[in-house]
Amino acid sequence: MSRKLRQVPVRLDSRGTTQLSPADLAAILRAADSLIMSAGRTLLSKILKGSRDHKIMELKLDACPAFGYFSQLDHVAILARIDWVILNGYLTIEYNGRLPLLSYTPQGWEIERDTYSTELLKRLKELGLGKCSPDDLTFLKDKNRSLILLLLDKIADSKDPAYIHVLELWKQIEYKKVRERIQQVILVLQGTDSK
Repeated sequence: MSRKLRQVPVRLDSRGTTQLSPADLAAILRAADSLIMSAGRTLLSKILKGSRDHKIMELKLDACPAFGYFSQLDHVAILARIDWVILNGYLTIEYNGRLPLLSYTPQGWEIERDTYSTELLKRLKELGLGKCSPDDLTFLKDKNRSLILLLLDKIADSKDPAYIHVLELWKQIEYKKVRERIQQVILVLQGTDSK
């Protein structure tokens, strides 16, 4: 006979937080990205605080672009903001066994997808200005498909031919469907797209 697991209860308290700026909301969602379905609110608060906790360093979470975003706040104030994000439907708590883990809601994912794709766009621009190889682009491999397609849409919308070299290299390491979209974007940037 199996024992029923008791889920760890989560008590959310936004402590009077009534609103977050778009930048604060985006930072919390960005910091949550590497924790989705693997950690909870406490670890997220440590990333946002800029903690040098052993677990943060071991998992290299200090490389997160939002690391230390709320360094001037204490953990209680940071948790209140995280709880506001959850209570307002941008993140949710899902259980894996007995542990509460963070997950994006569709509304939260839309914001994170836009933030992350803009970040990747800047990184590709920087790579395009220097010498790079297909190996320099492996960080794009196996990313969420909707994120990659949004990134490619942003590149196409830029109309900047400086991305062509990076796209040609990226195409060499991608899966067929993404390769096809990359080729379409290259044609747009070359001005030869028939659309």
